[in-house]
Parts: sequence; C-alpha cells; structure tokens
Amino acid sequence: MSPIEKAGLYYPNKFGLIMIKALEEVMGKNGLNAILNLAGLNEYIDNYPADNLEKQFDFADVSSINIALEEMYGPRGGRGLALRAGRATFADALRNFGALAGAGDLAFKVLPLQAKMRIGIPAMAKIFSQVSDQHSTVEERENEFVYTIHKCPVCQGRSGVDKPVCFIAVGLLQEGLKWVSGGNEFRVNESRCIALGDDVCEFIIQKEPIA
Repeated sequence: MSPIEKAGLYYPNKFGLIMIKALEEVMGKNGLNAILNLAGLNEYIDNYPADNLEKQFDFADVSSINIALEEMYGPRGGRGLALRAGRATFADALRNFGALAGAGDLAFKVLPLQAKMRIGIPAMAKIFSQVSDQHSTVEERENEFVYTIHKCPVCQGRSGVDKPVCFIAVGLLQEGLKWVSGGNEFRVNESRCIALGDDVCEFIIQKEPIA
C-alpha cells in the first residue's frame, strides 16, 4: 500500500498505544506486526507509543492502520477488526477522562436515557476536541444525534473509496454510547465521509437503543 502522508495532526500517544494494544489482543502479536509492517509503521513494532497525552500519534498512522486492516482481511474482516479496535480504545482509554468520568456516578445513572445521551455524546466530542486535533461537534435532531468529525484521523489522506470507511470511529462511538447509557447498544451509521469527497465525516446515532 502506498504510504499516507503525515498530517501534522495528532492523537495523544495514549490513544495510539491503546489502539495498537487492542489490535494485538484481537489478532495476536504476529498479526499485529504484519499489520504494522503493511501500514509502513515498523517503528511501532515492539516499540509502542508512550502512555501519555503528548500529541504525537499522527492521524496518518490511524488511517494507515485502517487501510492495512482492509487490505489484509478484506473489507468485511477489516471492518470487524476496526470496530473492535475502536470499541477497545474507548473502553480502555476514554471512559475515565474528565468530562465522562462522572458517567459512572449515581446521580448520572438515575437520569432518563435521553438525558444521559444529551449530556454524554457532547462530552465525548469535547474530550476529542480538547486532547487531540480531532475537532468534533454534535447536533440533536428529533430521532437522532448527528456526530460530526471535522478533521478525521480514520480516513486521513484517503480518497477514491466507494463507501464510508471510518469504522474505528463507529466502534468508538458505539462503545461510548454503551458506557454513557448504562449498557445499551445503539445504531451508528456513517452518512458522510471525507474519503468519499465529503467535507466532514458524519455519524448518525439513533436515539432509540437496539432492542
């Protein structure tokens, strides 16, 4: 695969570390090393990003991992692994962050579901905007929330695809919604994607959980 040009936009090292560890958990060490090789990220083999919030994990690295998963496992297999990596990144990294840490408190737990979502989804967006170069916004509509990523690491530098590709972000949102809602699963569909030529990546979150 041809390398994605570095973006000069960053996730904190900790997000990169957790994403790589999540992939190792799912695919084993050899599978992970094969993906890092294919993605042109040999520098991370046996040398994971540091466990800190320094912004040094380039968006291009996230995108390259995403492409390598698709190339090695095919679109379907790659999508499943990307979703799992996204979910693990939230479960391990984000639920203890500032704005979301309170979601485990009793006062939050007793709120009605829609109130939890109304507070929790913007809180997720805010964390990304604060600790990384991923600027995210949320809009509420009658039956859904629209979560928009204005600079998306997952499809950084990509074009010419025929459908949305940001499954790491979908997995992250799914797990975040599960945490915020107290265990429900929600439908998350990517409706616009920068890799398709759209100006943002947009995710539609249905307000009603999956029964």
